[in-house]
Amino acid sequence: MNRLQGKVAVITGGASGIGLATAKAFLKEGARVVVAGRDQKNVDKAKDLLGASGVAIRADVTKMEELDSLYARVREEFEHIDVLFANAGIPGASLSVEKMTSNEFDAVFATNVRGTFFTVQKALPLLREGASVILTTSIANQMARANVSAYAASKAAVRSLTQSFAAELIGRGVTAMGLKFSVLSDEKSAIAKAFGLAYQFPDDLKDVYLHVFKTDLSRIDADTEWTLPIPARIVRLARNGRP
Repeated sequence: MNRLQGKVAVITGGASGIGLATAKAFLKEGARVVVAGRDQKNVDKAKDLLGASGVAIRADVTKMEELDSLYARVREEFEHIDVLFANAGIPGASLSVEKMTSNEFDAVFATNVRGTFFTVQKALPLLREGASVILTTSIANQMARANVSAYAASKAAVRSLTQSFAAELIGRGVTAMGLKFSVLSDEKSAIAKAFGLAYQFPDDLKDVYLHVFKTDLSRIDADTEWTLPIPARIVRLARNGRP
């Protein structure tokens, strides 16, 4: 059953990890998918994996001209967007408050907050009525841990953006929501190590993601944030309640 037949999905941070797994799941369900990533090697690999049904584009969400080029390509090929998954983000270095540098702090916020904001803003002309905007938040936005202050603060900001987008976009018939993951990826990043996560990241997350995206998102309360627990093969979706 192709539950996303004919839908157009754009996924930033889509050339690896959570984004790429989502893209694969969407393609299997009939969606037309555009993934964007800033690492050319990952983009090239994603292009090979997705085949003719997917589009992979190199785009850095911190650079406004590259976001403009991304959406120009989407407009040219698909004319509109049904699902925007603003998933691009970086953990940054695992540094104490004392050792955090302004450059490192700015890099995290440039991608996770500024990049997320403008990913959504610049997509607005392409989002048609009934579209969904999904932001990747994090368990870090509510869990206090040492050495991840910049990342945690950036994800708290994304959580806030979810609420603001939901309030503003509902008048356009667009639903905004946040997804946070209790398992991050199979790449042992600094943030995952800092949180002490024992994690796995299955390649096939179809049932997990489609449990969200097959839902009529117009029925979900505005500014909802969901928790997706994703150890291998677990497909339960646990609602976290209103932020």
